[in-house]
Order: sequence, then structure tokens, then C-alpha cells
Amino acid sequence: MDHIAQEAAALQGDLVTYRRYLHQNPELGFDLPVTRAFVADILKKYGYEPEYIGKSGISVIAGSGEGKTFLIRGDMDALPMREMTDLPFASCNGKMHACGHDFHTSALLGAARLLKKHESEICGRVKLMFQPAEEIMDGAADMVSSGILKNPDVDAALALHVVHAPLGSAGYTPGLACGSSDVFTITVKGKGGHGAAPHRNIDPVNAASHIVIALQEINSREVNPNELIVLTVCSVHAGTAPNVMPESAVLQGTIRTMNMDVKAFARKRLVEIAQGICHTFRADCCVDFVNDGIPPMLNNMELADSVAGYIDDMFGKKTAYHIERMTGSEDFSVLSQLIPSALFWIGTGSDEEGYFYGVHDNRVIFNEEALHIMAAIYTGAALRWLSENR
Repeated sequence: MDHIAQEAAALQGDLVTYRRYLHQNPELGFDLPVTRAFVADILKKYGYEPEYIGKSGISVIAGSGEGKTFLIRGDMDALPMREMTDLPFASCNGKMHACGHDFHTSALLGAARLLKKHESEICGRVKLMFQPAEEIMDGAADMVSSGILKNPDVDAALALHVVHAPLGSAGYTPGLACGSSDVFTITVKGKGGHGAAPHRNIDPVNAASHIVIALQEINSREVNPNELIVLTVCSVHAGTAPNVMPESAVLQGTIRTMNMDVKAFARKRLVEIAQGICHTFRADCCVDFVNDGIPPMLNNMELADSVAGYIDDMFGKKTAYHIERMTGSEDFSVLSQLIPSALFWIGTGSDEEGYFYGVHDNRVIFNEEALHIMAAIYTGAALRWLSENR
């Protein structure tokens, strides 16, 4: 395992080059033509034959012997936000890798190179999953439905994600680790008119305001307090002038929980409450969810503890450590409901180390030294798990 870490460190220059190119050319969702072409070209250079899976995913396989298959995953998409750093390779297209997916992709490319070098030592097969559309919570499900877990069947899976924490630290939560996610849009339809004559109109802003308040009753009065649930309205849009009552108001938000029954209940009650309030105030209502949402992330305890041991063996005791579960979501959770899976959060710099912003902040800067650490973890974990689970 020591030599894997050393070999990964020797790739740091290439990994930085890959990361900076991807960072300068961020793309969104499934629309990743530049990113996907870049990844495919690098993989071909390493001797792989990329397989295109789903709308814009890529997969390759290292190893050809009989045995189990271990999957390692990196996501490729960025966020629709304008970068506010002074980096010489900052994005200028109004999009940004503010969640570190450029790190994930580059580190997985590093793992691809190392696995090809050590292909004869692989006790089974390693499947590399380059995933689109994590930020919109659709990419993992798309690749699963398109067969990423088949041919060969995958026995276990690992994903790494950058986080605002000490460089190289590896946090994980045994069991339920991240919340589910259901993204909703509530469109309240009223009747527009002059703001000075509300009795002649149907006020969608008033109805929407009551909906925002009433939805919090799901959290506080309708779900067992022992269950974790966060329902948040994050976007409210209505009107164009101070004296014109608009025709409609639009609310958008998310539901997060750790329990699939609570998830289903909250979705149902959200629709009933929104429709009931709109009926009360003579408005109409349309509620839309983005597909079925994603489930909670479930870390397989045996696998997660094994990977934690591999990390400690490579980088020192207590590099891997337990962290609290979080209500934020990661669509790797889709795989976690189907096969033993583990998600680790790799530190890319703390406040004390001079890195003051976390993911999804347009000022965030990550320590690039994490790149070779992540490549080593991907590679070492895959090789060792397959060796120990023949």
C-alpha cells in the first residue's frame, strides 16, 4: 500500500493539469461534451476502451481475471454559479466546479493510470464510473438503469468527495450517512390585477406565503421527533412591480430525511397542504417533483470500516475517522441501496490551513495536494478489497 501512495504522489503534476483544465471548462448536468471527450481521451491514452453509458456517463474496467468486481466512482458535473476566485485557471463561463467534481474526476483518472500499471495484480476487476449530473441528482440513477452495475456484476463500490476539513483527512459515517433528496416546485396560480384592488384579484403571493409557513408543520407536528427531516423552501419568485398583483408565484425547495417511509409521507403531505391552502384562498396549485428523488446514503459498515483501515495503513492511524451523519445529499446513495457501498469525505483544507470556504461557495479554493491522496485511496482500496474478498 505504501508504494501505491508513492506512485500516486509521482502523478501529482499530471493530476493538477487535468484538474485545472476541467476547472476552467465546467459543464452542467448531462451536458458534458468537453468534459466527457477529455476524460475519454485520457483513458484511451492509458490503454482503455471507454464505454459510454446512459446519457453521458463513461466506464472502463481494469483487470480481466475471474473474481469479484469493485467499483470506484467520480462525478464530473459543475454548478450554475459564477466563480469569484482569483485563480489563474478560474472559470469564465458562468459555471463553476464549486463542489470539487473536477477533483473527483482527476483523481479517478489517476486511479485509472495506476490500476492499468498494476493490472496483473488485480484479483478480479475494478470498474471505474465517471458519472454526470450528480448536482441535479439524476446521474447515478441514469447510469444504474443503463447497466453500470452489470457485465460484470458489481460486488461493492466506493466514492470519495472533497470537503472543507484538514488536508488528507477521511471522514465517514457508518450506516445512514446522508439524507434523501426530493426537489419540488409549487406553482400557485391566481388572478392578476391592480395591487390597490385585491378584492378583484386572486392573490398568489398571499397563498404562497401561507404555504411556506404551513409546510413547516410537517417537520414539527406530523413526523416523529425521533426521525430526521428537513423541509426547506429556498426559492420564492413572484411579481415584477410593487403595484401589480401577479398571476402566479413559484416556490422551490427540498425535502431531506433518512427514512424512506418519512420521505414518501412528506411528499404526500406537501401536495395536500399546498393544494388545500390554494383552495382556501381561491387559487389553483400545481406541485412538481424532480422524478422520484434519491434515497438516503447507506454506508455498509463492514466495507466502510475496511476502507478506513486501508486509508490508515497508507496515510497513518486516525486519518480515517467517524463524522456525524448529514442532511446534505449525494446521489451515490442510489448505488448504496443496491450493493454494499462506502462514501468518504476527503479533506482539502481547513480554516487553520488557510482555506476558508466550503463547497457550493463561489469563493471556494481547494488544496490540490488532495488529488494524489484521493487517487491513492481509490487505487489502494480497490486492490486490497479484491485481494481480501476473493
